[in-house]
Amino acid sequence: MTDAAAAPPAPSEAETEQLDPGVELLWQINAALGWAVWIGVATATLMVFERPVSWALTVSFVALMHIMHVPPRRCRHFTFRVGATDVRVVHGWLWRTESVVLHSRIQHVDTRQGPIERMMGLATVVVYTAGTVGAAVPIPGLSAARAEALRDDLVRLSGTDDAV
Repeated sequence: MTDAAAAPPAPSEAETEQLDPGVELLWQINAALGWAVWIGVATATLMVFERPVSWALTVSFVALMHIMHVPPRRCRHFTFRVGATDVRVVHGWLWRTESVVLHSRIQHVDTRQGPIERMMGLATVVVYTAGTVGAAVPIPGLSAARAEALRDDLVRLSGTDDAV
């Protein structure tokens, strides 16, 4: 028997998946809530320190541009793939990050939903591994049904369903 015959077959590549399109609106809402704080600070600064109105208008303009342009790009540049041996998550449109988690290294898998996610029917799957750096790999912006199916698939593939 030769080495080539003894080698296991190459795993078939799974299809790369995009996030649910609804995550773009979720991220825009979250960005708007975050920017509301900064607009409030700019307005308070305007009133207390008698700054020109352009100060608050500038912050509002930057906020609007961020809300309109960053979440769509973030959504377009976030992909994941569940292969035969690993989970790959790629994200970032300025700084690209690729996380690879071997199924054998998965300790547990959670799904989570914030109140806005729940209202929109979205969820996040979080894959946990041992260690500190990169120990939690989130896959946000999935439909709730897809998130549950993905969580169950990852538990089955990793063999972590043997809790004591």
